[in-house]
Amino acid sequence: MTSDALLIFLAAILGGALRVGVPFIFVSLGECLTEKSGRINLGLEGVLVLSAVAAFGGSYLTGSPWVGVLLAAAAGASLALLHGLLCSLPRVNDVATGIALMLFGSGLAFYLGKPLIQPSAPQLPPIPLGALVTTQEASPVLYAALQINPLLPVGLVIAVLLTLGFARTRIGLLVRLAGDSANATKALGYSVNGIRIASTVAGGAIAGLGGAALTLFYPGSWNEGISSGQGLMAVALVIFARWSPGRCVIASAVFGGASSIGPALQAIGVQWGYHLFNAVPYVLTLGLMLASSKSVAASGAPGELSMVRS
Repeated sequence: MTSDALLIFLAAILGGALRVGVPFIFVSLGECLTEKSGRINLGLEGVLVLSAVAAFGGSYLTGSPWVGVLLAAAAGASLALLHGLLCSLPRVNDVATGIALMLFGSGLAFYLGKPLIQPSAPQLPPIPLGALVTTQEASPVLYAALQINPLLPVGLVIAVLLTLGFARTRIGLLVRLAGDSANATKALGYSVNGIRIASTVAGGAIAGLGGAALTLFYPGSWNEGISSGQGLMAVALVIFARWSPGRCVIASAVFGGASSIGPALQAIGVQWGYHLFNAVPYVLTLGLMLASSKSVAASGAPGELSMVRS
């Protein structure tokens, strides 16, 4: 591999980490908040797809991509609210409810999104960070790789706020308490269900921004396979990040870069076998789940999660 090809390859991986990693950031942060309260939401795939079509439809109908972003957050919060309310009922399993809502959210999105497959909608304007490093004529690949999704800074701010909130605020302490011990939360006079519903709704709204990133920036269109299972992969990502918002951001960049290996190989002229690397994120997800399966309970997981309770 020549030095120019290596530069192109690395720039393509960097671009993928910045573009593909953004939806992962929001979905993983949303799930991190939900799980910190002691509830798991496997319906995030439905949340992501429904919020993606809401964002695209809102941008298409109003002409403003930022209206689409708000609608995506609202759609994610609405489906998450339904999940939170159902899981608060007696003898209702979080995992089974999440799977049901994943199917419901995806089916509803496919139904509502059929008229939106062909049209185009106004997109979020990129932040031209590449202009600070190079010019489009000098290094077009690097210049394109550094066209930053304007939602990326929003995701980083949310990660910082969650980190500080869990560590230094009363609300964050209550969320962690509800996730670690329902009995202790009740003994202090707080509603466990209330805390978990609020956390689930807030997590759904955050995850909904990931749907907006899909349809309003990259790939910037609506189709029924747009999420590629990112909502489900986010659950493994949160486990890998040990329920830390900061590590969720790093893990999202890793997943984004891994998703870009195949296209990066195409960019340097590799035409055989590159498609096999498109499976890297799924293999990575499986590997993380297997590696974490024996150490989840001992790695700081919220004690009330149904996946770690004995």
